[in-house]
Amino acid sequence: MFNIAFFKSQPTQFVIKYVNGKVRSSGPGMAFYYLKYNTQIVVVPTSTRDTDFVFNELTGNFQAITVQGQFTFRIFDPMKAASLLNFTYDPRRGSYVSDDPERLPQRITNIVQMETRREILLRTLEETIRDSQAIAAAAVARIREENLLQPIGVELISLYFLSAKPTPEVAKALEAPYRETMLRQADGAIYARRAAAVDEERKIKENERNTEISLEQRRQELIALQGANAQQEAEFKGRAEETLAEFQARAAEHQAAAAAKALAVYSDTDPRLVVALALKEMGENAGKIGNLTITTEMLASLLKPEE
Repeated sequence: MFNIAFFKSQPTQFVIKYVNGKVRSSGPGMAFYYLKYNTQIVVVPTSTRDTDFVFNELTGNFQAITVQGQFTFRIFDPMKAASLLNFTYDPRRGSYVSDDPERLPQRITNIVQMETRREILLRTLEETIRDSQAIAAAAVARIREENLLQPIGVELISLYFLSAKPTPEVAKALEAPYRETMLRQADGAIYARRAAAVDEERKIKENERNTEISLEQRRQELIALQGANAQQEAEFKGRAEETLAEFQARAAEHQAAAAAKALAVYSDTDPRLVVALALKEMGENAGKIGNLTITTEMLASLLKPEE
């Protein structure tokens, strides 16, 4: 009773049931009862599996390069794979009885590395770094065309190179020209910025100079206008003064003439009488006279009888 057990596999597992060394049944996702003492169970995984790798190779110009990538594979012929590798499964422990299933990715890695090396040897270091994905595609195509994995029932689904790097010293040497180019571009940008700053400063100074010239020109025009106005004003003032002087002279002449006419009435009169009349009139207007001095000579002349 205790020699009977039940086994159930997953849909992505191809199971081969051996009883007394002979295949009794096989297929994916099987479930069955079996006798422990005379039954062997082979479980071949048919799902896709990813494997990482790192290759250290030499290019066609003898430069070391490290290629890191990943490939995906699956077992498409479980019977063939089981005939070459030991996929015997222990249901009690839940593991394989040998390490052959773990060796399968390494066998595929060796084949991938061999085809990758053939492609790298045809290229220089620079070409290898630039054409890494093309190298991967060429390696996959050759593996499929030459059926290198078919004998073990494996199909290569995809192959990718994640990076292709030279040694640090060579990487620095390869980066140097580009780095120098970038530095020259940076220097050119600095010089261009300085030249632009100088040009802008020149434009500013030129604008300032033009502004000063414009202001001086306007100031010159203003001075000329002020001078013309002052000259015209002086001419007008001179003409006005001349006209005023003429009027004053004419007025003086008229006054002199009027005075002469007024005095002509007294031409035959005694001068002492004229003086006496003048003193009388002055006396009548004494309120308008501030100070009046009459000398003894004037009185003597008035009192002296006419000879």
